[in-house]
Amino acid sequence: MRDLITKAPYSIKQNLKYIYSIIPAPIRYGKVFRETYAFLQESQWWSREKLETYQMFQLSKLLRHAYENVAYYRKIFDERGLKPKNIQNFHDMKKLPYLTKEIIRENSHDLIAQDYPKSKLEYVRTGGTTGIPLGFYVDKCIANSKEFAFILTMWNRVGFKIGDKRVVLRGHFPYASREIFYKYNPIEKILQFSSIHMSDETLPTYIKKIRNFQPDFLHVYPSTITILAKFMSRNNIEPFPSVKALLCSSENIYPWQRKFLEEIFHCRVHDLYGHIERCVLAGGCEKSNYYHIFPEYGFVELYSKDGYLVEKENELGEIVATGFNNYATPFIRYKTGDIAVNSKQNCSCGRNYSLLRKIEGRTQDFFVDKTGSLITFNCSDESTWSVMHKINDFQYVQDSPGKVLLNIDARSKFTISDIEQIKRDFLKYYSDFNIDIKFVETIPRTETGKFRYLIQNLPIEY
Repeated sequence: MRDLITKAPYSIKQNLKYIYSIIPAPIRYGKVFRETYAFLQESQWWSREKLETYQMFQLSKLLRHAYENVAYYRKIFDERGLKPKNIQNFHDMKKLPYLTKEIIRENSHDLIAQDYPKSKLEYVRTGGTTGIPLGFYVDKCIANSKEFAFILTMWNRVGFKIGDKRVVLRGHFPYASREIFYKYNPIEKILQFSSIHMSDETLPTYIKKIRNFQPDFLHVYPSTITILAKFMSRNNIEPFPSVKALLCSSENIYPWQRKFLEEIFHCRVHDLYGHIERCVLAGGCEKSNYYHIFPEYGFVELYSKDGYLVEKENELGEIVATGFNNYATPFIRYKTGDIAVNSKQNCSCGRNYSLLRKIEGRTQDFFVDKTGSLITFNCSDESTWSVMHKINDFQYVQDSPGKVLLNIDARSKFTISDIEQIKRDFLKYYSDFNIDIKFVETIPRTETGKFRYLIQNLPIEY
């Protein structure tokens, strides 16, 4: 039925979707989804010891598969005189080298498991928002089913259930335009909007359609929902009473964004951290905004810039992850380029998951000061609040250490006093920087509709 819908002419595709939506969701999602979801309902309450035993079992199975079926990993093991059985515990994983994006690009063919027929492979790639897109293969028969089982389990924590109505405001869809910027998916009860056609002219229609649809949840990029929230704030527009929570993903969310969005929409902002490489997945829970790392999804290590394992509270490190759910192209000790703050706390929700206090972003989401040190970029909006009513969009650009350019798409005229105030506010947070301000007509979004608050053009290695 799914194949029929995919291949059908556009004129009858929507009618087929309505017919398909009659089938109960657990049946539509398939056996892999049902089994994974049922497993997670139980495993999320396991003891830490049982979770670690499960992780070690999954690691051993993955390493055997990689050695026997993936040319790249057989070479890596043989060069080091290792066999999968030599990895007896988590500490032994250090015997294997990191997997980087450069290695994946240079060894793309040798990273494909030889026991996978081409008919089961699906090619995917990253968005490339911080560099060249990364392409690789996944098992199309199970990848999406397992992924949704994990995400649904996480969304359950804020009340989401299958059948709830969603507005999706992330990316765009084929044939979207300034005249046609929304479409309805009756299968999933999703009203999807294009995030690259948002403007003062179109946003009143966005708001009207959302209010009439009465969604239970908004599934969004943090940047796109912020655009909508700012428009609502400027025009004193009431929030949507039916919305129980904002489901944010695919971008780092800044502290000011979370506070601002909760004030505008009068509901919880639930943030999910993951990526298309599918090596690590984490998110908040019923009790806190700490990122709970799914141990059933993969094995995660956190390493400092000096190369030692991060174990202390509030210590910063790069996420290195091994995914359990993609045997077609195994990612083992993959350097994600994402920087996080460690936590040794135990969440009151009762899950024995490792926690991250926050995600600082990618290495490209840092400023570089005059000495070459990395400075966390987390106050991107604080320095413009005093004149926010005059701003459509803004974006920082860094080309030289210690120097920053702030591009502003202004909605009304700025005075010299306004400009000096922005500079003073910026220097409260970044005292060792020089900042210039430039006024531009527009600030473009990425191909996938995301909005980047920082364009970091310096070559950064964490």
